[in-house]
Amino acid sequence: MTQGLRRFHVGDRLSEMTIHNGTVYLAGQVAADASADIRGQTEQVLAAIDKLLHEAGTDKARILMCQIFIKDLADFPVMNEVWEDWLAPGDAPPRATVQANLAKPDWRVEMVVTAAV
Repeated sequence: MTQGLRRFHVGDRLSEMTIHNGTVYLAGQVAADASADIRGQTEQVLAAIDKLLHEAGTDKARILMCQIFIKDLADFPVMNEVWEDWLAPGDAPPRATVQANLAKPDWRVEMVVTAAV
């Protein structure tokens, strides 16, 4: 382990989270139940982000940047609705959203978050 660097939920391929120099980096978060619609998948992803940020000792109010990968741009309005309901007013971080083919065909959204601890 590198000094000052902590990895969480380490697997053979990736870690779910790394903390270094007061910044937490999350791996791409996807829905555990990929059979859900975009609303359900987005809610699952945001819940996973909340859980990891809590484990890191921080929360969504301290998100520095979010990158969102969405399979179908027709899902964009509903994903945004769930996102906006999840955020506290005045705490919207910088964000990028791109259309992408995700690693599993049933995944509709994936989010990558960087936050301050």
